[in-house]
Amino acid sequence: MTVVRAALVQATWTGDTESMIAKHEEHAREAARQGARVIGFQEVFNAPYFCQVQEPEHYRWAEPVPDGPTVTRMRELARETGMVIVVPVFEVESEGFYYNTAAVIDADGSYLGKYRKHHIPQVKGFWEKYYFRPGNAGWPVFDTAVGKVGVYICYDRHFPEGWRQLGLNGAQLVYNPSATHRGLSSYLWQLEQPAAAVANEYFVAAINRVGVEEYGDNDFYGTSYFVDPRGRFVGDVASDKAEELVVRDLDFGVIEEVRQQWAFYRDRRPDAYDGLVQP
Repeated sequence: MTVVRAALVQATWTGDTESMIAKHEEHAREAARQGARVIGFQEVFNAPYFCQVQEPEHYRWAEPVPDGPTVTRMRELARETGMVIVVPVFEVESEGFYYNTAAVIDADGSYLGKYRKHHIPQVKGFWEKYYFRPGNAGWPVFDTAVGKVGVYICYDRHFPEGWRQLGLNGAQLVYNPSATHRGLSSYLWQLEQPAAAVANEYFVAAINRVGVEEYGDNDFYGTSYFVDPRGRFVGDVASDKAEELVVRDLDFGVIEEVRQQWAFYRDRRPDAYDGLVQP
């Protein structure tokens, strides 16, 4: 399959988990009606971005992966729509072990595995170390019905090493679910992911929340997009104020074309990079 019709959702918080999940189910069904074969949701999509505060009450949003209620429901949705689904949630593995996680579900509803966010911020409005342990599940790339799909979550995007490892592991499309606000990173938002797509020669789906939520004054600015391996936006960038379903055709044939033309993987020098992993 050369051309993959892919989708992403940038959403406003509804106020409760049930209506938030139901809204995303309807977006997924609409994407499927438009012919999409893969869809991804925003960071901890079934909850508010509670990391604007540090309060123990917010551990209530956590659930097991893959056997918790949200991922179970998304597996049913994948079977219904025939789409691959990237499902970011707050994961509890066992008592005291919590992660910022994305489950990847194949088009037949089978659970393929999870990615756990590696880089955990602890700055004003993004108090994530209070809730999440650093990811320890590596850099998986999932062999899905649409091709090889990886995940990198929000703050991870500032660290080039993970982008590269996903490329080395064979990714053709990397979903980057996020929650980022205007005052902090808007300048970087349309710079870093296109640069990563170019450096690693694959497609990136950059997803951001939109709107102001109940636990703080972060103004999530949307502007989600797909970007190709040449660093070009695929279609328009989404609204900076409104919820939106984005559906785009991604020509995976461009990946091989660019890798032959620019040959970045050929010219890597891993023998010279030892210093990059010294503490």
